[in-house]
Amino acid sequence: MLKRVFVLLLPVIWLFPMIWLLPVAAADSGQDAADSGQDAADSGQDVSGEGAPMTVLFYGNSLTAGFGVDPDKAFPQRVQDKIDGLGWPFKVINGGVGGETTAGGLSRIDWVLQNRPDVFILELGGNDGLRGVDPGVTRRNLRAIIRRVRERYPATKIILAGMQAPPNMGQRFVTEFREIYPKLAESERVSLIPFILEGVGGIPELNLPDGIHPTAEGHAIMAELVWKVLEPVLKELLP
Repeated sequence: MLKRVFVLLLPVIWLFPMIWLLPVAAADSGQDAADSGQDAADSGQDVSGEGAPMTVLFYGNSLTAGFGVDPDKAFPQRVQDKIDGLGWPFKVINGGVGGETTAGGLSRIDWVLQNRPDVFILELGGNDGLRGVDPGVTRRNLRAIIRRVRERYPATKIILAGMQAPPNMGQRFVTEFREIYPKLAESERVSLIPFILEGVGGIPELNLPDGIHPTAEGHAIMAELVWKVLEPVLKELLP
């Protein structure tokens, strides 16, 4: 199976002292097949025929990228392992970039959508919360990403991964930030993972020494949280 590897080099915010490289997997087809598949997707044709796995795109920051753990231990790969164990025709693409904000995610969404996702999991906002970005700005960026995906691929299933701001940001900010995700999921009619770090965030033994990024064990818990929402969505897409 052929893979195209794209390397992204981004400025890193103060909480991410490293500049790192992220492989983003491409569809397992030759260039001609990929181009023709893209043309078919844009025209609304079904390109997920027998033998061609459908695409599950995780679009996020360092949590999705699996910062600090082996790639096969990050929660997107653990989800792929679950899919493979069931023999379902879905291929996971990890579109996570360390230090990514919702503004950065919006700026690169058109490029990433070349992968033509059948399921799009949006995991962004954590860095906005750490930076103290106005929750209204975060909400607008997330909404714009969701609508860009839906405009390009109306049939794509979208899942929004909820996030929370650290308590030191002040109660008003924390409350406004937390409410972004359920309200946006309702207004945009997308599925919601209430809090992707539920049972992981703030627990020292499940996080790396930086207190921000989960350990392999933390990623295992995240994968279960994602799977609870993702599994029924995938079942709907099965032939």
